[in-house]
This record gives sequence, C-alpha cells and structure tokens, in this order.
Amino acid sequence: MRKIKYKKGRKLQPYNLEYTGIHKTKDSEMQLFVYDDLDLSEYENFKVANLDKYIDDQKTNWINIHGLNNVEWLKSIGDYFKIDNFMLADIMNTVRRTKLEESHKFLFFNIKSILPAENSDNISVEQISFLIKEGVLISFQEKRSDFFTHIRERIRTHSGLVREKKADYLLYVLLDAIMENFYITLENEEDKLEELINLSKQSPDPVILERIEKHRDNFNFLKRSIIPLRESLYNIKSIKDDNVFNAIEVENFTFFSRLHQKSLELLEQIESDMGSLESASNFFFSAQTHKMNEIMKTLTIVSSIFIPLTFIVGVYGMNFENLPELQYKYGYQTVMGFMFLIVIGMIIYFKKRRWF
Repeated sequence: MRKIKYKKGRKLQPYNLEYTGIHKTKDSEMQLFVYDDLDLSEYENFKVANLDKYIDDQKTNWINIHGLNNVEWLKSIGDYFKIDNFMLADIMNTVRRTKLEESHKFLFFNIKSILPAENSDNISVEQISFLIKEGVLISFQEKRSDFFTHIRERIRTHSGLVREKKADYLLYVLLDAIMENFYITLENEEDKLEELINLSKQSPDPVILERIEKHRDNFNFLKRSIIPLRESLYNIKSIKDDNVFNAIEVENFTFFSRLHQKSLELLEQIESDMGSLESASNFFFSAQTHKMNEIMKTLTIVSSIFIPLTFIVGVYGMNFENLPELQYKYGYQTVMGFMFLIVIGMIIYFKKRRWF
C-alpha cells in the first residue's frame, strides 16, 4: 500500500501545479470517444489543438487522459476547457482526499481507485479525477490501466445503455467500475483474513501477528478511502435541488443513489471484517497465553514433585554424626523407596485433580 505523504501535499499552494504521485515517468496521452446512439468515433494520441475538430457538441464526448506528470500539457487542456487552476492542482495533487466540487461550469469529482497488489499484502492506490460539463466528461488517470476497458468495449459494441445516455450516465458507469475495485480488494482482504484466522488457531508464530496488524492497516485504509466517497455521493443528491449545475439529468440521480448505497454496504462489511480481525488477534494472544500457562503448569508440577525430594536430600545431606538412619543397613534403599512413593503418590494426586 502506498503511504500518502500529507506533509508534501500541504506545502503546495492551491494554484501551484505539481504532480505529487509516484508515476513520474509515464507518458501523458489523451483518448477521445465521441458517440451517440447511432454513431461512434474514437481518437488516440492527438494534440490539444485538434479538440475543436473532433469534439461534437451534439454528442457525448469522453476524454480519457493518462499520465499527470506533464504539467504544461495539462495546463493547455485546462486553458482549452477553462478549468480553474485550483481544480487542476487538485487533479495533480494525489494526496487529496476524495471530494466533490460543484460550479456553474463543471462538476469535479476525484476518487481513489484501490486494488490488491500482486503477490503481497499491500494495496495499490491510484487517484482518478473527473470533470463533467454539458456533453463532455474528462477523466484523469495517473497511468494507463484497465479499469475502464470493459466500458470502452460496451461503447464500441453498443452494449447496455451507455450509448443511449449522456455524459452523466457515463460518469456513473465509470464510478461504478472504480467501486467494483473496492469490492475486489475487500474480497481479497477477506480471503487473507480467513487464512489468518485459521493460522492463528494452528501456530503461535509471531509472523502471524505481524500479518494481522498489516491487514488491520489495510482495512483502516479502505475505510478512510470510502468514508469521503460516501459523503461525496450523498452530496450529489443536493445538486438536483440547488439549480447550480444541470448536466446531470433528474432521472439519472437514482444511479448515483445506488453508488451511495454501495458505499454504505462496503463500510458495513469493513466494520464486520475488522471485528473478525480483532477476534483473530485476540485468539492469537489467547493461544499464546494458554500455551504459556501450560508450560508454567508443567514446570510447577515438576517443581512440586521435586520439592519434597529436595527436602529429604537436604536432611540427609547435613553433616551431623548422629543421624539415626546413617547406621541402618537398608537405610539407602528405604529412603529411595520412600522418595519413589512420594513421586508416584503426587502424580496420582495431580492426575485425579486433572492438573495435567
């Protein structure tokens, strides 16, 4: 899981444009889909100056941008669409929390896309931002990825409602795809949680406790990522009534309500999983304590058996000349037999009391 360095993000002024993510060597690219119910045009790797030629105000235009490290190139896109600098700064500053911002020209939405990292217990994080205005949706990704591959195919093959509806429905579909990544990540964490619960019952290895704490951090990170998303999706409902931004059709607010419901489901499941993780941690400590108690019980029993034997040995180890048994012919055998009977008697007693 990539650790967010808030200190650096706070130093940035609202109008300073600087990419704060980790994908600093990725090339910046732009992809454009122009479509309606009857027609589709697709353009790759074109210049900002060609947007006038390709964008069609009568159709839905989806501009997908990969790579945020080319500041001047992004500024030229901002100048073309008249995007405020503080919005561009939020797009490039990946330490910002999920937020929704509304103006007369745009609806701005950024979100953390989360997936499990391969072959590790870490979580991979990427910030994705959206700007939507009438007929145009712009998505900003830190790098080229396959989050939206199936949506592109649905547009190309005219599958589902995407081609029939406008940019607001496309925003819903893209957000839904990102939220599916939360479900994938949560399912992966739950599989590892089940493995840890089983391991905690079988082995006292401290590595298990380290993994439990690692996944506790992962669940907390998921929770911190979903809470602002839940708030942002809830705030979309207020857009319907404030008459500031009208690019979302009234009948499509239902779709965003579904996303809000999904965020609530995710949070409830995370709370449940964190409870299970706490149980695994408690079971691990209980098993450790039980094992330690068993060891101490065994040592105590052994010590208890040898205490009377040590006393007898101590008595006959004293250097007095007139110990009566010293002159007895069978004294040694008698004392050893007595000591043996003591041991047998104590073992029988402990067994009857079920002390071991």
